[in-house]
Amino acid sequence: MSISHREAGAGISNRPALVLLHGIGSAARAFDDQLAGLSKNLRVVAWDAPGYGDSTALPMEAPVAADYAAALADFLDAQGIVSCHLVGHSLGALMAASFAADRPARILSLTLASVAGGHAKLPAADREKQLAQRIGDVATLGPREMAEKRGPRLLGPEATPAMIRRVVDTMAAVRSDGYAQAARMLASGDVKADIARLPAEMPVQFLYGDADVITPPARNVEIAAVRPQAPVVVVPGAGHAVYLEKPAIFNEALSKFIASVK
Repeated sequence: MSISHREAGAGISNRPALVLLHGIGSAARAFDDQLAGLSKNLRVVAWDAPGYGDSTALPMEAPVAADYAAALADFLDAQGIVSCHLVGHSLGALMAASFAADRPARILSLTLASVAGGHAKLPAADREKQLAQRIGDVATLGPREMAEKRGPRLLGPEATPAMIRRVVDTMAAVRSDGYAQAARMLASGDVKADIARLPAEMPVQFLYGDADVITPPARNVEIAAVRPQAPVVVVPGAGHAVYLEKPAIFNEALSKFIASVK
């Protein structure tokens, strides 16, 4: 499997790796502010998930979080990354939690941001309705029109027109095959179950924007409660794409958390 990615800060063998996993309507390029801002002391790697960018799609029609976690393990192996500080945003949090639960020895720290909980616990009819709507949007509207419809909702009231355009343009570049697979993974996902499996000693933090209407604050609080000892960072005025809208605050939160890990 081929995985496309962006990287900064490589070249120093003892530099810890920070690995960034994007959400369902995003891509590696959405993390450009983290690649630029965090690569002084870290090797920062952002992947295009399977079926995104130039990455090969997964072989199954309806993958689960563990399938993306397995692809991530292979990707890290190919990059020579034995262990890392792992960040999952939105749908990427489902992938990250699954990876960390099954491969704890490879985790230096885990940050789950704007967490997508997954729909496994929803009634079957609701789960199928949400899945059909997502797949239907990209199939009938096409990625560009879907992005114009959905993209602006990912940001809070303080977002600039340039931020909105970045989000919309990134979402407009999604591939229908990868998006449909990711939507099916979301339908089957249960991030709380994976968080509950994390070892007690694993450093974990949660982060979200208080203006997020995609994964609202109350939902993030509910998910974080599974890990009551974990710190929670709330970013004022930020929407769902908190890393893009408030990059300085997001980067500082990551830097402080990583520095606190012994």
